[in-house]
Order: sequence, then structure tokens, then C-alpha cells
Amino acid sequence: MIFDLDGTLGETVPICIQAFQQTVHHYLGQSLTAPEVVAMFGPSEEGMLQRHLPQTWREALEVYLTEYERAHVTCPAPFSGLTTLLTGLRRRGLRLGIVTGKGLRSARISARVLGLDAYFEGIEAGSADGPVKPAGIRAFLARWAVAPETVAYVGDAPYDVDAAKHAGVISVAAAWAASSNAAALAARQPHVLFESVADFAVWAEHASP
Repeated sequence: MIFDLDGTLGETVPICIQAFQQTVHHYLGQSLTAPEVVAMFGPSEEGMLQRHLPQTWREALEVYLTEYERAHVTCPAPFSGLTTLLTGLRRRGLRLGIVTGKGLRSARISARVLGLDAYFEGIEAGSADGPVKPAGIRAFLARWAVAPETVAYVGDAPYDVDAAKHAGVISVAAAWAASSNAAALAARQPHVLFESVADFAVWAEHASP
């Protein structure tokens, strides 16, 4: 089973927004709204900064990561119920991975703060050039040497459903974050959609070996 990170494993989308807002304000004195930041999602934060601060993006990335880790105090744990589920899945021998659109450095910060390193066999991160989740999913399929139809990808965004379908895996729509849009997810026709971690846990426990 493969998971998205932001909005799926933890309520980290607000942290991404806040860190980007603070970084841009630091360099440009510009106050971006949350919807303006969300509209830039797709590439990793490296790509977002390259587009918004092309001359200073490398040093701006260090500011972003500092702000990101500082803001993570507001999200010290995964969504309620996920740790218990992940523990059970690992105990039964299920292999778990993370495929995220965020950069590897910020993903590692979140994995450490949320205590996820004990459960997941690595992270396939995003690209500065744009969305690459199908490739990340396929990387895990190749590493694990498993058939796509035996793997599920769990994500909170419509693109996550699309990415799962492109990679040929089971698409699981996660609509339990405050930022999720269940109607938009349903419109992509995922294999299953859950609006609570508890309901997802019931399905995952029956779907896994």
C-alpha cells in the first residue's frame, strides 16, 4: 500500500501554505493568500520557488525548510487512527511506501516529526518540473516486484486518483482532511472513497493479507 503524505497521512497542507507565504514575504514583502499558494501546487516546493523567486530560489528553499519545520509543531502526529492501522498492516507483513508531490527534504521532515519512518520503506518525492506521481508509484512496484493490481495508492487529491489509475494500481480516495473535497474526488471515480480514517481502516484491514 502506497500513501500520499500531505492531507493523507497528516494535516500538513496548512504548514506547506504557511511556510511558502512566509518565505515569499521574506523576499518580496508580498502577502499571498492560501488559495494563491494552493494554485501553485503541482511541482515540488523547489519548483514553486524557482517560478516565484527565480534569482534567489536556492537560498529561499533553506528559508522555506526552516519555516516548514518550525510550523510543524502545529501537526505533531498523523491523523487519528492511522498509527494503529499502520502498525497492524506492518505486523501482517504489508509493505508500505510514500509517494508525494513535495520535495524530498520537506517530506523527510514530516516523516520524522510524524513518526512515520518506522512504517514506510522509503519516499518517492515530487519534481521541480511538475507532477510525477505515476512514476513514483511505478518505482515502488518495480522495487517490490509486485503486480499493480495488488497495490493501492491512497491520496486526498483528484490528481492522486488519476495517478493511481495511470500506474494501474487501486485508487483509494482519502477525504478525511479539512482541505479535502469529497465531491471532487468522487468525480474522478476512484475504486473506493473514505471520509474517515476509521472507515478506511476497516477496508484496509480486510483488503490486506
